[in-house]
Amino acid sequence: MTHYRTCNLCEAMCGLAIEHDGKEVISIKGDLDDEFSQGHICPKALALKDIYEDPNRLKKPVKKTADGWVEIPWEAAIQEVADALASTRKKHGLDAVGVYSGNPNVHNTGSLLSAPEFLKELRTKNRFSATSVDQLPHQYMAYLMYGHQFQIPIPDIDRTDFLIILGANPIISNGSLLSAPNIKKRLKNIQDRGGKIINIDPRYTETSDKSDQHLFIRPGSDAFMLLSMLHILLEEGLVKLGRFEQHLKGYEELHQVANDYSPEKTAAITGIDSNVLKELTRKFASTEKAVLYGRMGVCTQEFGGMCMWLINILNILTGHFDEAGGYMFTTPAIDLKPQISKGHIGKWKSRVRGLPEVGGELPSSVMAEEILTPGDGQIKAMIISAGNPVLSTPNGVQLEKAFESLDFIVSVDIYINETSKLADIILPPATGLETDLYDIIFHTLAVRNTSKYSEALFDKSEGAKYDWEIFRALRVAYLKSMKKLTLSKRIKLGLMYLFSPEKMLDILLKRGPYKKELNIKKLRKNPHGIDLGALKSQMPESLYHKDKLINLFPEEIKEDLQRVKQKFNTFNPEDFLLIGRRQLRTCNSWLHNSKRLLKNNTCDLFLHPDDAQKLGLSNETNIKITSRVGHVIVPFKTTEEIMQGVVSLPHGWGHKGKIKLDVAATSPGTNINELTDDNFVDQLTGNAAVNGVPVKLEVCKN
Repeated sequence: MTHYRTCNLCEAMCGLAIEHDGKEVISIKGDLDDEFSQGHICPKALALKDIYEDPNRLKKPVKKTADGWVEIPWEAAIQEVADALASTRKKHGLDAVGVYSGNPNVHNTGSLLSAPEFLKELRTKNRFSATSVDQLPHQYMAYLMYGHQFQIPIPDIDRTDFLIILGANPIISNGSLLSAPNIKKRLKNIQDRGGKIINIDPRYTETSDKSDQHLFIRPGSDAFMLLSMLHILLEEGLVKLGRFEQHLKGYEELHQVANDYSPEKTAAITGIDSNVLKELTRKFASTEKAVLYGRMGVCTQEFGGMCMWLINILNILTGHFDEAGGYMFTTPAIDLKPQISKGHIGKWKSRVRGLPEVGGELPSSVMAEEILTPGDGQIKAMIISAGNPVLSTPNGVQLEKAFESLDFIVSVDIYINETSKLADIILPPATGLETDLYDIIFHTLAVRNTSKYSEALFDKSEGAKYDWEIFRALRVAYLKSMKKLTLSKRIKLGLMYLFSPEKMLDILLKRGPYKKELNIKKLRKNPHGIDLGALKSQMPESLYHKDKLINLFPEEIKEDLQRVKQKFNTFNPEDFLLIGRRQLRTCNSWLHNSKRLLKNNTCDLFLHPDDAQKLGLSNETNIKITSRVGHVIVPFKTTEEIMQGVVSLPHGWGHKGKIKLDVAATSPGTNINELTDDNFVDQLTGNAAVNGVPVKLEVCKN
């Protein structure tokens, strides 16, 4: 038998054809008839079989005892969690319960639709997520410029003729905030129609190898390069406002912003020759269908917000905004923007360092200090949902110590990992092939408008619960423990709980832009998905600002330009700069229980041969890397694919071996977040700066 579904292990949304016998998976292949991916898959898809069959996957709640982990009944586990959270809140106040949500939540329909309602009941300001170690600058600028934190433009790569990629490696990531299955073919199509691809990165990446030109850039200097591009546009009269001329606010003020950032002045810092940058900018401005795309490398650095503002500005000022082949917005079948908050910034700040909340969340980099620092508002208990922040956020060693000091932790997770091992109770949801799936978030970031609903392949195991059942049960039990489960509340919750995620999806589809033609019933009949067409121009009507103007020059940017200027005037990196590295067969710290995916993955440090020679490295030595927060000792590999003065480690590794019950990951490696610095953040947005981290290198004898 063949089952068709979407892979939920990365953002690409590849369609799968899964052969099975009703009980076991026989094979997983790409679905040739999938309307979006058209047969493409990457090796990660095979992990769906591995996860489903993994004997180490938790299926029932476990509790930590003096004798180790023991299984306990669901009802007892849920009530114990609710009582502990209620007790913490009563004793220490509203903000004593903290929440961390990992990025698997946004790949999971049930969690995405149910967890927010439970978390609202907590009324805590100490909410954190993987957002602030990832894409927060995108959301920050979307809110300031277009009026909604999820009004995020993406590159229309299927129609562009000139693509500049800055700080991204889509050949490996399959696109990020750019759902684009078979990105390799899509990039090749640009070249086949006579277009060009320019890749700018401190490392010559797998994407560089498929590009027409690669430019090395020093980590953390992207904002200076982008300011130089703005300088060139204004200096040479290359601006094309087009139909947006009457829909911009702050354009005239921009003219003075880039005066001090001529390409001749920035070249010494960025490493990009002034004439090369001038030619690139002119080509970008003069090509009718062109787009500048920036991602992880520009988000996760100390000027992440500034970089994303400049990327938006450069696309707008060259006439490549909201136009075919440029920087466009999707029209998803389920559009959450009208259903949720537009966002806000700085309604409250972190207690210790004073960093602002964005969209209701504080930066994850302050999580440890908010746990370890005594006083009103100190976090005493944590809810961790589908995340492993000890491995995936800065200064993981300190965060582990912070978690160890808590009174109570509950983890909603299918494995015991470096974070969940610190929990008192783990609540494992049914997962993967046992769940229905509609990729709400990534349909809103896809290079083409499509819609697809995947039914579960297998029933959940006996006694298991779906994530939405867990969060709903926690909500009721928590309200009961807080003595707030009134009769009216019971009735309201009872009515709400009549709606399964499938029914909720059907309602959302009927509120969407294709409500006359789409519903769950129709999607069930079309298991390969439904194509809804190419991206369409939709501005200024879809702006969320009341005046229907794009805010080109927000006040927050005006203030942050002073920080940029100060850095520019004092830029003198004496240390090596550390950057991360993504690998095709992993997804952050996920999937390391799949042995087949561990092949060909290493945790070597990449550095330039000239740097190795200066350090006196040989094959008989390892390297000791030291940052402000810690050190690691690693093997190394010399390669001219890395810029001099830059070193690179892959992220997502550092598992500490099997835990007794024995479900921890099977792979060790080096955790880059023992080096990344929780105090090194983008001061504008609060996003973690895990790229461009200053480090020292020393020879370490084997």
